[in-house]
Amino acid sequence: MADTVKSVQITEPGGPDAMKIVQVPVGDPGEGEIRIRHHACGLNFIDVYQREGMYPLAMPTGLGMEGAGVIEAVGAGVSHLKVGDRAAYAAAPPGSYCEARVMPAQNVCKLPDGIDFETGAAMMLKGLTVEYLFNRTAQIKAGDTILFHAAAGGVGLIACQWARSVGVTLIGTAGTDEKCALPRKTAQHSPLTTAPATSRNKLRS
Repeated sequence: MADTVKSVQITEPGGPDAMKIVQVPVGDPGEGEIRIRHHACGLNFIDVYQREGMYPLAMPTGLGMEGAGVIEAVGAGVSHLKVGDRAAYAAAPPGSYCEARVMPAQNVCKLPDGIDFETGAAMMLKGLTVEYLFNRTAQIKAGDTILFHAAAGGVGLIACQWARSVGVTLIGTAGTDEKCALPRKTAQHSPLTTAPATSRNKLRS
């Protein structure tokens, strides 16, 4: 293992030019921690908000909340992961824009062999969002009918598939006919209805 790894960090809030590639030390995991070698990292708007200072972070800081890769080392007390496991996460602390990092093992889960690293790094935050909306907020069950806005986004596409898998009718909205085609294709065997949304919000970048 190299003593240092490449990492994208910022020393103060700002635009994209605030991000610098630097060499940072990466050591061995302590109790309850793992070291993961990244194969892919996820990009999310929260990363932009943190970079711009909307969500203040102690400086200097890394960026990125999602990643997938291979476990390189395991600290004491970690039982659900072992060296060589494929793994993914979507959790604090920020810092997934790097080659490798040490982080709390409780925030990392095994990645099934059927899911590639790129998909694993891109789906965790969105999948967890659908999980709390469906299981903890709405507590949906078979036979329910739900309305889901922005069905063509990352969260929406997972929601379409999830709803189909549990026997829920999902009525999805999207902003254009082209976007409506995406959830139709994703959930082509589900009772999905799509309709143009009446309004759309622009996300700040």
